[in-house]
Amino acid sequence: MKLWNSYGSEHSANLVMIGKFKDAASAEKAKAIIDEIIGFMIKSDDDHRGADRYSDSALALLKKVEIYSLGPAELEQFIYGIRAELEDAKIVIKTDESEVSAFLKIMIDKGAHVEVYSAHDYPDAAEGR
Repeated sequence: MKLWNSYGSEHSANLVMIGKFKDAASAEKAKAIIDEIIGFMIKSDDDHRGADRYSDSALALLKKVEIYSLGPAELEQFIYGIRAELEDAKIVIKTDESEVSAFLKIMIDKGAHVEVYSAHDYPDAAEGR
């Protein structure tokens, strides 16, 4: 008989990111860009983890959606479990990941005022879990 001892802990970030836009149209545009990049990354055969260069198809997508601030390695953030919800002129992103710079950049590029916090530390916040 073999015994295995292990120790573990939950290291999830439980982050909430709220982008507040001046109008619903701006929020919708930013959400569409996020959704398009997520869809691309899910279907992509290229390995973007830790990439130091864009694939040709990723570069074409970023030009299409007019996002020029993301680095090649940041594309990996779109394959992890995030929940992005559109609420009128606001996008609420919830994730267990701590790497969220890509989403922050997109929302700022499209004119959002952005708030980021840990729902672990602020469970009673309006958008907390």
